[in-house]
Amino acid sequence: MAIEDPETFLRTHGVPLIIDGFQYAPNLLSYIKIAIDEARKNEMFGDGKKVGTLYYLTGSQIFETMENVTEFLPGRVGIIDLYPLSTREIYNSKEDVFIPDINIIKKKEPLKYEYLNNVFDRIFRGSYPELYKNENISLESYFSYYLRTYIERDVRKIVNIQDEPKFLKFISSLAARTGQEFNASDIAKDVGIDSETVAKWTGILSNTYVVFLLQPHMNNNVGRIIKRPKIYFMDTGLACYLTGYVSSETLQKSAYSGQIFETYIISEIVKSYTNNGRDPKKHLYYYRDNNGKEIDLLVIHEDNIYPVEIKKNSNPGKEVIRNFNIVEKFEMNSPNGIVICLTKDIHAFDEKNYMIPIEYI
Repeated sequence: MAIEDPETFLRTHGVPLIIDGFQYAPNLLSYIKIAIDEARKNEMFGDGKKVGTLYYLTGSQIFETMENVTEFLPGRVGIIDLYPLSTREIYNSKEDVFIPDINIIKKKEPLKYEYLNNVFDRIFRGSYPELYKNENISLESYFSYYLRTYIERDVRKIVNIQDEPKFLKFISSLAARTGQEFNASDIAKDVGIDSETVAKWTGILSNTYVVFLLQPHMNNNVGRIIKRPKIYFMDTGLACYLTGYVSSETLQKSAYSGQIFETYIISEIVKSYTNNGRDPKKHLYYYRDNNGKEIDLLVIHEDNIYPVEIKKNSNPGKEVIRNFNIVEKFEMNSPNGIVICLTKDIHAFDEKNYMIPIEYI
C-alpha cells in the first residue's frame, strides 16, 4: 500500500508513525511533505495545535535515503545519525553529551565499575545491536556476514569495486591504524592502490558511519600543526575482527590494546554527541605539532576548550598532562583538563587537572 497508494497508507495509520526502510517506497515522501505543510498551516491559521514530530523515517542505505529526503523534505526534517550502540545504551543508562568540565562530570551518574577483563570483553565484542539481542551469536560469522552485505548493499551502490579482496585488504589496513593519523600514501603502498582511491574509499567508510575522522584543531597562534586527521573505527568489534584478533585476552595483551582502548573511548564520546542530536565534528578535535607535542582530544563547549588524554592504566603519572598548557595559546577559556583512564574514582593531579574513570563517559 505504501508503494501503490501512499496517500491512503498515511491516512490509514495516522501520526506519529515510524516507517522503517522508507527508501523502498520513495513516493511516500511527497505525501509526507503535504501532511507536514497542512499541519503547519493548521498550527498558524487553524486551531493552533502545535506540530510535533509526525513521522520517524529510518533507513540503512544512507546515500539512497538522503538523496530522496533532500529532494522532497528540505526544511521539514531533522537528521539523526545512528552509530552502533553506546555503552550507556547497552546498559539502558541516561546518556548526556560528554563535556569534560569537572563540575559537570562530578554530577554525572557513572556506569557500574568494571574490571579490565570485562572492559576488553566489551571492546572485543563491539556494539552492534544484534550482538546484544543474540548473545550466543558467533562473532566471526556475524562480522563476516556484515562485511559481505555492507559491500554488496552500500559500497557497490556508490563505486564500482571490481577487486573486492583489495577493498577488504584496504579496510583491514585501516582498522590496523585506528587511533592513528590518516596517511593515505602509507595505506596505498600497503594495499597496492593509489592515494586517490584510498581517499575515495575512506570517504565511503566515513559517510556510512564505519569510521570517524577526528580533525586537528587549527589555531593561528600555534605554528607547524599536523594537518592530517586521525581515524577511528566506530565499532571496536569490527576493528578487532579485521585485524585478526580471536579473543579479548589476546587483544588485551597485544601491542594493539592501547590504540583500540583509545578508539573505544573516542567512539563513545562521538556517540554521546550524535545520540543527543549534536554534530561531534563541531566540538571534537585533537592536537599534534611537528615537535611531537600531542593532546589526544580537545573538546570545545561554548567558549571553553578542554584538553583530554586517554590512558589504558589506573594511575597515570602527572607527565601525561605536560602538554595541556598548549591550550593557553588558543585564546579560549580552559576551565580544566582531564585524563580518562581505568582509575576507580575521580582524583586531582592539581587544582585544574583531574583523572576520571571511564565509567563517567
